[in-house]
Amino acid sequence: MREPAATQQTSTSHVVARWCAEQGWPVHPLSPGRKTPTANCQACKDKHHSPAGCACIPAGRPCHGFHAATTSATRINAWWSQRPSCGVGVACGGADLIVIDIDAHSAPVPDRGRLLPGIPIHDSVNLHGLASGFDTLALLAALRGQPSPAQDDSTLRVRTPSGGLHVWYRNPYPATRFRCSTGSSPKVALAWQVDVRADGGYIVAPTTRTADGTYLREGPSHLPAPLPEWLGEELVRTGHTIRRPPVSSRPAIISRRRTRTPVRAHRVLDPLLLEVAECAATSEGAAFTEKLNKAAYTAGGLAAAGHLDEPAARALLREAAETARPWQSARNERIIDDALAAGSARPLHLEGRS
Repeated sequence: MREPAATQQTSTSHVVARWCAEQGWPVHPLSPGRKTPTANCQACKDKHHSPAGCACIPAGRPCHGFHAATTSATRINAWWSQRPSCGVGVACGGADLIVIDIDAHSAPVPDRGRLLPGIPIHDSVNLHGLASGFDTLALLAALRGQPSPAQDDSTLRVRTPSGGLHVWYRNPYPATRFRCSTGSSPKVALAWQVDVRADGGYIVAPTTRTADGTYLREGPSHLPAPLPEWLGEELVRTGHTIRRPPVSSRPAIISRRRTRTPVRAHRVLDPLLLEVAECAATSEGAAFTEKLNKAAYTAGGLAAAGHLDEPAARALLREAAETARPWQSARNERIIDDALAAGSARPLHLEGRS
């Protein structure tokens, strides 16, 4: 995000809000000098109603925080013209953003079993010096053989007044939604002192000023990069998904018949495709890679023997894989390509099969 220059008529926050809206990111005002949304109107305060039943939001009033976030230039101009000192909040869900919020708070380090939820850290691992979310996120990345997102200069990063860091990513697969979490949660957390901002939350835009300081862009990148595949897998593993593609007893992608593919070939391939699609029911431990590899290898053999049209078989494999693991499309493609090629070297003949 390029820090815009304000004019005499337009505050920096107003310019930033309009710029965010141009990226397709809904915005809402933050209270002047704070990182929290502006207060509701008196009627909303008195009624304590839900955002869904609020008459203020359709009327264009910024009640209920990120629920009122908009990309409407008319509303944005009205809000920040009336209160130019308001900061800018971005509704993560509406913007398809996933922000890794790394904290550096002074707090007692918890038991090692709570540092990386779901990952036991053996007593032999030296944790001397571990003190913040920067350390736990680096530890998680190291265990996965990946660089820490805190060092990812390919994406927008924002330094917070408290010394933390917001790492902005774009959700490359919007059909898969992610929930917010706090690093101290005993239920859903990515790592200690590492929060996640996604659906149901907002993030403070760069240049917003608070009593503690200013949120400042750090590094060369001005826009969010796609969420790394490994990090998406970690979010799934730690229970951050809130909506998954529906799984039927027999997905439609398998029951459809291509006019150029024989029924006998589908009798062999369909059960394998079903096993792949049913991996959507669990985020790990389903042997997804092995099942997709087997299905693609079989499809390659069938295609090489002339029983299947290869492009049609590839389409079926993609659909099954996307049903189960939509957040790792690139990896799915590699598995399919490799297994199809291997299978095509060994044509699978169906003579004698019923």
